[in-house]
Amino acid sequence: MSADTLLHQLAQRVGERLHETRTLLATAESCTGGMIASAITGIAGSSGWFERGFVTYSNQAKNEMLGVPVSLIDTHGAVSEPVARAMAEGALCHSQAQVTLSVTGIAGPGGGTETKPVGTVAFGWSNGTHTQVETRHFKGDRQQVRHQAALHALHGLLRLLDQRDTDGSTLSRRQR
Repeated sequence: MSADTLLHQLAQRVGERLHETRTLLATAESCTGGMIASAITGIAGSSGWFERGFVTYSNQAKNEMLGVPVSLIDTHGAVSEPVARAMAEGALCHSQAQVTLSVTGIAGPGGGTETKPVGTVAFGWSNGTHTQVETRHFKGDRQQVRHQAALHALHGLLRLLDQRDTDGSTLSRRQR
């Protein structure tokens, strides 16, 4: 099965889950360059659950559009869990969505370092109550890294939507 087909199928699952819970999603993408938003908007009816997408490829865009502090980027680098967290939380603050995901990484072929090689991608998922972050390392060429990152971001969103808080209610049903 092709990577595009997998991405489309996963976006459909995400859409069904968001629709069920009447939850709006916003995305904040860097290295995926809107790939996730494109997969989502390729689903008929996505306007009922996709609120907006931010493509914040530059550090300046991360700061201006999402409120990511320049000092955070300077201290940790754009590809870091603190920046992924700030992107996810910034997308919540700058949208009407109840859940967000963020992706920032090094897709290659250049740009990698010893400590952050090509394929390093940081993710964030937030619902206003909880923000989760994670860093993964993917193998492959630029397109493969971007596809793997998009798939991982959507899988992480499904996990967030299924997570339960202490009183047993689905976290994604909480309104900000």
